[in-house]
Amino acid sequence: MLSYNKSVLPIIESAYEELTHVEKNIADYFIDCIHDEDLSSKAVSQRLFVSEASLSRFAKKLGFSGYRQFLFAYQDSHPSDKHLDILTKQVLNSYQKVLEKTYSLVNNEQMIRISKMLDEYERVYIYGIGSSAVVAREFKLRFMRLGLDVDYLAEAHSIRMNITRVHEKSLVIGISVSGKTEEVVEGLKNAKEKGAKTIMLSAAKVYEYRSYYDELVLIGGLKNLAISDKISPQMPALIMIDILYTHYLHYNKANKDEKLKMTLEHIHYELEE
Repeated sequence: MLSYNKSVLPIIESAYEELTHVEKNIADYFIDCIHDEDLSSKAVSQRLFVSEASLSRFAKKLGFSGYRQFLFAYQDSHPSDKHLDILTKQVLNSYQKVLEKTYSLVNNEQMIRISKMLDEYERVYIYGIGSSAVVAREFKLRFMRLGLDVDYLAEAHSIRMNITRVHEKSLVIGISVSGKTEEVVEGLKNAKEKGAKTIMLSAAKVYEYRSYYDELVLIGGLKNLAISDKISPQMPALIMIDILYTHYLHYNKANKDEKLKMTLEHIHYELEE
C-alpha cells in the first residue's frame, strides 16, 4: 500500500478567510514554499515583524495546541530543502562514480579493435533482456545512422531463434549488467559455437562464461545497479556505447560522415556546424 503524508497546506487554505490580516501574512509565508531553515517562533516572528503570540494564535485557529505543534506537522509534511538536496546529490554522485569508473575501465585499443570488427563482419546482432534491451535498441538506432547492418534481439525466444541467421561472418554482442543473464549468455555461447565473433558488455567478470566471448567490455557498475537503486541500470552501458560510437565514427571517418549525412538528409535533419 502506498504511504501518504498529510499536508498542512489544505488546513491553512481552508481557514484562510477566517484569519486576521496579520495571520494571513503568516499563512502566506507558509503556503509559498518557504526555504528558510530556522522556523523557530523567534526567527519567524522577526522575519515577518509579528509577535510570537500572533504565531501561537495562528496555529490555534488551525486546530493545533500551539505554534510548536503546528511547526512539527508542517515540517513532517514538507521535507527540508537540505534533505531534498542530499537526495539530488546522491543521484548525481552516482553518475559521477559511473563516469569515473568508466574512464578507469575503458580500453581505447579495445574500442578501436571493436570499431574495426563492426566494419569487417557482414551483420551485427545485439542481445539484451530487460533494461539491457533499451541499450540494445539504442545501439541499433545509433549505428544504423552510420550505415551499419545491425539488428537487436530483446526477448528470449527471439535470441534462440536468431541462431539460424548467425554464422562465421556475424558479430554478436551481448549486454548484461550482471554478466549472468541466461538468455544473453546462452546466445553468445551458441553464436561462438557457430563460428561468430562474440562480445560481452558487462559490469562483472564471470569467469565460467569467459570462453563464450572474444572480447569483454567492462562497464562502470555500482552496488545494486541491476535493481535501479539510484540510477537506471542501463546508464553505464549507454555511456560505453557512446564511447564506442565515437571511436567507430572516427574510424574510416570520411566514409562514416558521408553515410551519416545521407541518413540525416532522409530524416530532414540538418547537422549543426
